[in-house]
Amino acid sequence: MSGNFKIMFVCFGNTCRSPMAEGALRKLLENKNVSGIDVYSSGTAGGSGLKATPYAVEAAKIWEADISSHRSQPLSAELIDQADLILAMEKSHCQEVLRLRPAAENKVYLLKKFPVSGCNGEGVDDPIGGSLDMYNHAFLEIGEELGRILPEILKKVDEKLDLRENDG
Repeated sequence: MSGNFKIMFVCFGNTCRSPMAEGALRKLLENKNVSGIDVYSSGTAGGSGLKATPYAVEAAKIWEADISSHRSQPLSAELIDQADLILAMEKSHCQEVLRLRPAAENKVYLLKKFPVSGCNGEGVDDPIGGSLDMYNHAFLEIGEELGRILPEILKKVDEKLDLRENDG
């Protein structure tokens, strides 16, 4: 992987919430002309190679984000190790990251609690099996959180770049 700052979103199946978050953050970064950040996602119980659900693809269009080419991937120790920041949709996803990699505790957060650490707190409801309205609601909730936390994300990116420059 590149030397960019890496952000991973985690949900259950990697076909709804985490791909919507991935697409939303990419669009947010693009609109703000921010580069140097890689965004990806995974699922704690999902399969590999599954498309984002049709309603997730549709909901992401609210921000003109295209997630139609998304393919799911299962959460793994390797993906955790690659990430600089991991944003989980629910407590159980956060806990699964820590089960696989206890040392990741300094980089895994609940999306709705970031930048406060820990796995306890409110999550983003899973819209799987629900209506398009439920997906739209989940997408807008994720988007609102990303707007709230973007300054904190950019601080973390700057901190990592500063550390690299001081190491070099």
